Amino acid sequence: MWSDRSPAECPCGSSTPYDACCGRLHRGAAADTAEQLMRSRYAAFVRGDSDYLFRTWHPRTRPDDLTLSADRTWTGLDVLATEAGEPGDSDGVVEFAAHYVAGGRPGVQHEVSRFERRRGVWVYVEAGR
Repeated sequence: MWSDRSPAECPCGSSTPYDACCGRLHRGAAADTAEQLMRSRYAAFVRGDSDYLFRTWHPRTRPDDLTLSADRTWTGLDVLATEAGEPGDSDGVVEFAAHYVAGGRPGVQHEVSRFERRRGVWVYVEAGR
């Protein structure tokens, strides 16, 4: 659970400090891989950073309005598989399970997310293949 971790530890599960991990991406650095972008988007959900989520969503598929659920607390991330999405690739797929608690009940959001490079920068496209 995010609240059980050191405040300096990144919520994406990398075991590195937030400022050196997803924090630098949230401040404007570009992700090197699709997995790194996915992890940073998870951390943005944990921190309630809807602006970052909006900026890293492909304009073709992102919603007009992005309102985060106030009753959902994100508690952990498991990256299950990756396909491509490396620094030289133009697209990639990341399968993950994001754990949460909503209304006092635990849940898991399982997703296979597709990412693309747009103008040299990784963006989230959609769930599914």
